[in-house]
Amino acid sequence: MDIGLIIYGELETLTGGYLYDRKLVDHLRAQGDRVEVISLPWRGYGRHLADNLSGSLLRRLEEAKFDVLIQDELNHPSLFLLNLRLKNRARYPIVTLVHLLRCSESRPAWLNRMYAAVERRYLKTVDGAVFNSNTTRATVRQLIGRDISGVVAYPGRDHLDYGLPMDGTAQQARRTGPLRVIFLANVLPGKGLNTLIDALSQMPRSSWRLMAVGSLTMDPSFSQSIRNQIVRAGLSDNVELVGAVPNDEIPGYLVRNHVLVVPSRYEALGIAYLEAMGFGLPVIATSAGGAHEIISHGEAGFLTSPGDVDMLARYLRQINQDRDQLLKMSLAAYKRAGSHPTWDQSFARVRDFLQSLIGN
Repeated sequence: MDIGLIIYGELETLTGGYLYDRKLVDHLRAQGDRVEVISLPWRGYGRHLADNLSGSLLRRLEEAKFDVLIQDELNHPSLFLLNLRLKNRARYPIVTLVHLLRCSESRPAWLNRMYAAVERRYLKTVDGAVFNSNTTRATVRQLIGRDISGVVAYPGRDHLDYGLPMDGTAQQARRTGPLRVIFLANVLPGKGLNTLIDALSQMPRSSWRLMAVGSLTMDPSFSQSIRNQIVRAGLSDNVELVGAVPNDEIPGYLVRNHVLVVPSRYEALGIAYLEAMGFGLPVIATSAGGAHEIISHGEAGFLTSPGDVDMLARYLRQINQDRDQLLKMSLAAYKRAGSHPTWDQSFARVRDFLQSLIGN
């Protein structure tokens, strides 16, 4: 197949969504398909809307000899009108790759209504969709009032070199001393690092340590507010802000900790959750989004309500005080990760779906 993929910015960007896109490109190319990545520049939302009027972008897509065009749904503001023009000129089907709807994120309701209108219009222009979770598929169905022909392809479990047997997982969970908590996400308002720090501050300082691994430069003002929060609470000796690290270095951070906590306002699924569970770390996430598809509450971790500091603190105290429960959860997380699909298993379904559209 000859496939186009439209993204914003660089494919090597260190987020879960871009990791998913990279893995898809790698899989398709390994099957002998040609994949051309079309990168649109990151700009403000208003300037993205103006991309719909770009004659050069339309001509580039119109003249491309693709069998199918995949569009990362993140690019919807640049494409919601352009797709209507393109469908009258191009012969290939258009497939959207949906990680997370913009209108699902936490922001003022009036602003999300505006985003939803654009997103809804975009989603009605495509011929098919790839969803990263059943929750994402249901969210799209609710937004546009109908199903889009498509396939659910979970993020895979095997992009990190785990190499940790079950007895190693148990040994890691039995490590004594302060509860070692890792936050694995870029430091952005929606990821809930401020909520986590507030929850941990309810516990004795000698009983925990927090390591935050993720970019501190995507939202500098929020990162500075996190630094201020740490200083005000007198927690400078308890919290380490590591910053962004390459994907292959993540295992070295995970094996040094007991539990992953990323209390996001909304998470479509959460690749970081899978990464941590593969190393036997229980996960504390929130009930907003699709985390429940991989985390069974009370077994491989806990699901809290977004922004509920007291609930999060209660769960943290519980596993800190009951290390036998921490061990049981650690082993359950390890087993659950082992039963999750690999990237190749997930993307084989995507490739079959793409071929079915071409056959039509």
